[in-house]
Amino acid sequence: MNVAAKGHVDLPVTGMTCASCAARIQRRLNRLEGVSATVNYATETATVDFDPTQATVEDLVASVVAAGYGATLPAAQGVDDLAAGDDGRVAVLRRRLVVSAVLSVPVVALAMIPALQFDRWAWVAGVLAAPVVFWGGWGFHRAAWINLRHRTATMDTLISLGSLAAFGWSVVALLFLHAGEPGGTMSMNMDMRGMAGMSGMAHRGAVYFEVAATVITLILLGRYFEARAKRRAGAALAALLALGAKDVAVIDDDGERRIPINELRVGMRFVVRPGEKVATDGTVVEGRSAIDASLLTGESLPVEVGPGDPVTGSTVNVGGRLVVVATRVGADTALARIGRLVVAAQTGKAPVQRLADRVSLVFVPAVILIAVGSLLTWLAVGASAGRAFTAAVAVLIVACPCALGLATPTAILVGSGRGAQLGLLIKGPEVLESTRRVDTIVLDKTGTLTTGRMTLVSVATIPGIDAAEAVRLVGAVEDASEHPIGRAIAAAARAAGSLPPVDSFVSHRGVGAEGLVAGHFVLAGRPSMLSERGMAIPAELLDAVTAARSDGRIAICAGWDGQATAVFVVADTVKATSAEAVAEFRALGLRPILLTGDNETTARAVAAQVGITEVVADVLPEGKADVVKGLQAEGRVVAMVGDGVNDAPALAQADLGLAMGTGTDAAFEASDLTVMSPDLRLAADAIRLSRRTLRIIQSNLFWAFAYNVVALPIAAAGWLNPMIAGAAMASSSVFVVSNSLRLRRFQPRQQAALTAPAAAAAAPLPVAS
Repeated sequence: MNVAAKGHVDLPVTGMTCASCAARIQRRLNRLEGVSATVNYATETATVDFDPTQATVEDLVASVVAAGYGATLPAAQGVDDLAAGDDGRVAVLRRRLVVSAVLSVPVVALAMIPALQFDRWAWVAGVLAAPVVFWGGWGFHRAAWINLRHRTATMDTLISLGSLAAFGWSVVALLFLHAGEPGGTMSMNMDMRGMAGMSGMAHRGAVYFEVAATVITLILLGRYFEARAKRRAGAALAALLALGAKDVAVIDDDGERRIPINELRVGMRFVVRPGEKVATDGTVVEGRSAIDASLLTGESLPVEVGPGDPVTGSTVNVGGRLVVVATRVGADTALARIGRLVVAAQTGKAPVQRLADRVSLVFVPAVILIAVGSLLTWLAVGASAGRAFTAAVAVLIVACPCALGLATPTAILVGSGRGAQLGLLIKGPEVLESTRRVDTIVLDKTGTLTTGRMTLVSVATIPGIDAAEAVRLVGAVEDASEHPIGRAIAAAARAAGSLPPVDSFVSHRGVGAEGLVAGHFVLAGRPSMLSERGMAIPAELLDAVTAARSDGRIAICAGWDGQATAVFVVADTVKATSAEAVAEFRALGLRPILLTGDNETTARAVAAQVGITEVVADVLPEGKADVVKGLQAEGRVVAMVGDGVNDAPALAQADLGLAMGTGTDAAFEASDLTVMSPDLRLAADAIRLSRRTLRIIQSNLFWAFAYNVVALPIAAAGWLNPMIAGAAMASSSVFVVSNSLRLRRFQPRQQAALTAPAAAAAAPLPVAS
């Protein structure tokens, strides 16, 4: 099938009650020609890729319905709609649970305490248990009947069979086996002994109304806690998607007016006042302020922005008034893209789930066979019909495929949601396996280890020349230039004060610039430019040039009034957190390598600052992927961190690609993990979160398998009271979801601390004169 021709749809599915349901729907969908489907029980979604020439969305919906479940075409639902749906399900479960519990307590008390067993008490127990079994358990019976009509069996089949069998046997005992006559008493043990008859009345049948009622109540309790926990698990994504602004104040020919956010278009100008959210992604055109992006990127400090700086939708303006021109709206915004990534991660399945899926397909039929086998075996060895029946019911009730089905998706749901809150995006569940295996991490230099912006780091002047005056004069000339190096000098000059006007400005491409400033004819550029103009460069300035180049920095010479007067040292500075991040990578067992297109000298200087010993320099953009391939050929499992277009091939080639979210769309799309903050330490946190999520999944699966492996033989052996079996089954699902919820407490080792660009530019410069 041509991948380019594929259609894609996420279908909301209703009626699933266990992992067996999800596995059955998935198998049914995958039988269709040209269809590849994954059904997630935790998110109640079928994620389907299909060939539109072979199947339509209507065909997919019809297939789900034919399997006995509900499916609808995906509609545009807001977060409030989704939350309301979750609240509705929880409310229904709560209502049925409360009524069932109130009725079940006296039934259990009558069965357990002989002193309460008045004449014909069993009839009262039956009357109280009937609403619990048939009204409280209606959802189980309805699902079991639908499954039966489609010749399938699920968890609901086991629950329905067990509760109806216990209730039905009890009714037969009342009507035909004299169990309701005066004089009979019954007591209960933790296992099934003592439930096979009524003391003093061996010829009478035992009643199991308390088993039928309690099993329904306990399973409703488990479903209620499970539903609440699943709602909490998805709360992070709901909170993320709710970040967006609802309306916006736009500026047009008619002045300023407020419009709904869905009417905002690319190119429109809008106002962001202090305390308001930025309505959409855009570029500042007026004003200066600080932007708090902590809810979106995890950055702990606001970032200063001004004209020309990009801003992201849903961040908060904490300073002055801004006017922003919209560059992305709707589904193209960073928030929407983050939401799609998180949803995609939550609807997929990790490779570790495959075994659980295969088990879920045959689990319920196998349990029914075990229950029948247990019944026949007990009868064959001469046990009473009551004892054999009780063992079979315990087997039906204790089995739980739900824990297997919830093990992976709930952990991914919580882990990816928590990551989104911290600005750490996991593209898909298969990524979790890669984070465990990587042993080498390749780091791009520019924009990853360094800020990606040229900054003036020092100024050296000849005696008698004030460094601040040199910055003012040369900054005025460079302010008219578009060169990144010139802009770095101009930014430092503007931060120190206003700049004088420039006359007769001329830019010499690749060499330098010149202009008339405050009565001085100023030249700034390569040392050769000044020499050609007859300006001899003094030894102290030549020493500054040599020292800068040996450190991998760029030296710009400047002169006026016929003499060379200053050297400006410009560099792409290393981020303050890069060295700490490299140390954290080592602590995670990763071997760091610096990969860059810069020269060896510059690369070595940056590597020394951050603690990296292995350097691969002078690599062309197309050669970065080849370097990764070479490392893989050596047997290494490679992670790659980058942010530029030239990093995209290497990110895609690596076993694990990590993109810094401040970079390009190409890097973003090619990566497996995305860090929405420029703080490299969060890349280490992303790996830590992924590994912890994988550990939670593995522990969930272990306990889910272990529970069933241990519980089923115990029940079949007759050592388990059916009511205790029901409590154990309900607890197993709750345990898995609760274990996953521990990921909500994940915290980065260090809170990201970003220094605002303006503050950095205003910092005092080292001066040699």
